[in-house]
This record gives sequence, C-alpha cells and structure tokens, in this order.
Amino acid sequence: MNDIVTEVEKIFDEATPLVEEKWQSFLSLGRKANEEELFSELSFCVLTANWSALGGIKAQNEIGKGFVHFSLSELENALKKVGHRFPNARANYIVSNRWIIGNLKEVLNMPTLEAREYLVKNVKGIGWKEASHFLRNVGKGEVAILDKHIMRMMLSAHLIDEIPKGWTKKRYLDYESRLGPIAKHFDMPLGKLDLYLWYSVKKRVDK
Repeated sequence: MNDIVTEVEKIFDEATPLVEEKWQSFLSLGRKANEEELFSELSFCVLTANWSALGGIKAQNEIGKGFVHFSLSELENALKKVGHRFPNARANYIVSNRWIIGNLKEVLNMPTLEAREYLVKNVKGIGWKEASHFLRNVGKGEVAILDKHIMRMMLSAHLIDEIPKGWTKKRYLDYESRLGPIAKHFDMPLGKLDLYLWYSVKKRVDK
C-alpha cells in the first residue's frame, strides 16, 4: 500500500487539475446524458476490453450515433476503419446490446454494486472491469477499474499475489477492496483514485 501511496503523492499536484476536470465530466454525463449517449459510453467500454482507452475514444468520436443506428455490417466496417482488433465480435456485441437503450437510466438508479452485477449478467462484452469502467464514467465512484496497468501496480506493491487471467465476482470484490485503504488515505472515491493511478503510469488522464 505504501508504495502506491508514494507514487500517487509524487504526481498528485500535477495530476489534480486534469483529474478534477475529467471527474466533473463524468458527473455531468451521469446527470445529463440521454439514453443514446449512455449507450455510446457503454459501447466504448465494450470496445476497450483487450484494446485501449485511446482506441475506444477514437472509435466513439468517429462512430457517434452509429452505435445505436448502424447495421451490423456498417458497424463492423466502422470498427475496422478505426483499427479495432476484433471488429466483428465487438460489433455483434454492441448490436445485441441495443435492447438496453431506454433502460440505462433505470439501471443507473440502482445501488451501484447492484447495477454492476446487472450489467455483468445481462450485457454482452461487459465483465466486471468493463461494468466498473462504465459506471465510473457516469460518475459512480464506488468502483475500481482493475485493468492490467493497475494490476501491475498492485502486484509490485504486494497488494496482490498474482494477476488473474479472468474474474469471478468474489475475486474482483476482493482485489477492489484492497485499494479501499488507499482511496480512504486520499479521501477520494475508488473511481477517482483510478485516474491518479492511471496518470502515474501513463502521465495522462483518459477515461
């Protein structure tokens, strides 16, 4: 734990303006977004799995409402154009997930941990990390995005013994809880701590 606290303290002042700006954008999205905008954010999280946040941002910017309105073949071609590693599979997931449009605000009104479990069980291409990513990006701060970069930090700091190849609910909650004391140390939610951890690795704040 102390190793991660030290790393965050090193970059805290330079990262804070960027983190706060991004955090406010997440809160605003959660308050103001319509169903199509929320679905775009959910689709972004589907795309980033085994790809990259920057790639997902590029795809989201270029495809826009196509996540909602493109045919399957149009979406496949759009994802190929932006260089996605798995354009056909991800397009299939996104088209299959359109049933949730009109229900996303209702999901966000659930207690956050219940909303996460609902998304994991019912939305294609959404696992524990991706569901946490989506919820954090709409201002739900109680969850951590346990991606490979964060896992490596935790492993190096001896917070965990191994980086898992896959997630169960029990393991995700266990690993997430190990970041809790660090978030408490900085008096911030887990979702915001993630942005500082990301900055310490990448020297930028994505989403």
